[in-house]
Amino acid sequence: MSGTPATTDTAIVHALDDVVGTGERVVSVAPVRLDAPGRAVPLDVRVSAPVTGQDLPVLLFSHGNGWSLDGYAPLTAFWASRGFVVVQPTHLDSRRDGIGFDDPRFGDVWTERRADLVRILDQFETVEAAVPGLAGRVDRNRVVAAGHSWGAQTVQMLLGARILDSAGQPGQDYADRRVWAGVLLAATGFGGAELHPFAQEHFPFMNPSFAELTTPTLVVAGDHDQSKMSSRGPDWFTDAYVHGPGATDLLTLFGGEHSLGGIPNWEAAETTDENPERVAVLQRLTTAYLRGALDPADTAWAKATAALAETGTAIGRIDSK
Repeated sequence: MSGTPATTDTAIVHALDDVVGTGERVVSVAPVRLDAPGRAVPLDVRVSAPVTGQDLPVLLFSHGNGWSLDGYAPLTAFWASRGFVVVQPTHLDSRRDGIGFDDPRFGDVWTERRADLVRILDQFETVEAAVPGLAGRVDRNRVVAAGHSWGAQTVQMLLGARILDSAGQPGQDYADRRVWAGVLLAATGFGGAELHPFAQEHFPFMNPSFAELTTPTLVVAGDHDQSKMSSRGPDWFTDAYVHGPGATDLLTLFGGEHSLGGIPNWEAAETTDENPERVAVLQRLTTAYLRGALDPADTAWAKATAALAETGTAIGRIDSK
């Protein structure tokens, strides 16, 4: 890990705190088991919510390859503390389930990932009942979604992005109109000849069409994120923004690699760009974006982008179209 500042006591973090406010205490319950007939292993989720508040929106979170419902606390706990009911499934590619690249079931994981998120929405009564004191405090009609890496690919399916078939034509529409907006964190870009042979063989979903991504979306990319899956540079992770009509905003984190400062977990070994300030800024900017996406009258996103432009030019930049 690089020698980066071990502090979030910075001007930009304080400025963004003025926008998103202080957090509430959070209660988290796991595992919560949902019905998933035919799934290779049972579907378990984690539910995190603030202990107070009414009309709380729902935030679905899809983890990156190998992780589980126990990951990504730097983001999920923060979002919950700022008023979201965050639900995290353990997808079939989790290391705890042992379904690896050579497992014959692996080829269906990318569609099962999307199905996991739909199951959560379909069974939200069970989700809500699992958390003491949460019943009656959730607005199930306001749903957003976020995901990292493979999780971002999973979420973009809900937002409208499709997968190109062998003839180069967009495949099945997996969009879910219950989802109002999304955040794509380090989302992989186009496939084709620039995709390395391993990825072409094992990851058929790495051939997206973003033309159908029409749901409001914030794309987040690190300008030092060099994937082993593609010969493209860090710009590969901006394809959803460049080509997705609904992806109207791009947050570029300067110096950010694939873990974007450490979002998979605190002190996770896979973080190559550990930077608590970067994570803190990402926490707050995504919160502001999602609040604005759910309520057009909410000015949090405009205030947050202005704060970054004025105080945080060393850490990132927001582009809009």
